[in-house]
Amino acid sequence: MRSLIKACLVAAFMMALLGCGQGDDVQAIRELVDKGAALGEKHDIGGLVELAAEDFVALPGEMDRQSVKGVLWRVFRYYGAFRVLYPLPKVTVEPEGGKASASFPFLIVREEVSFPGLKDLTQDPQRWLEEVGQNADLYSLEMELTKQSGEWRVRRATVKRFTGRSFKE
Repeated sequence: MRSLIKACLVAAFMMALLGCGQGDDVQAIRELVDKGAALGEKHDIGGLVELAAEDFVALPGEMDRQSVKGVLWRVFRYYGAFRVLYPLPKVTVEPEGGKASASFPFLIVREEVSFPGLKDLTQDPQRWLEEVGQNADLYSLEMELTKQSGEWRVRRATVKRFTGRSFKE
């Protein structure tokens, strides 16, 4: 009986450690997203590329770390000063802890644009999209992440633009 209780306690302890580690990883990934948004708003291409793994691929287009620099430069030039708005990212960490995924919609909003009353439209998604669509570009970002030397890095990023009906291409 004692060995059964010991085994249960050890199992509970290991589950707690695993849960804590995953919670820490989820928080670290959300902080990585926050850092990426802040770097984007600053037009810091080098900083953004540093968040990517060596074998990074951006989709669509299958661009590597070097190729994505030119795309980022063109995006920053097109938008000028902008803000990135997004809800809390959905993050899933694989049980072994070395891989994870994150997904969330986000808006790119030119800096001078404001959305008075947008919070009042949360119950009417169609009107919310109409309001946002006039002043911002809505996207969906799905990321695959890998942990390298204790740090999370983006291995694969898929960006889809909202077409007014869905995020499907």
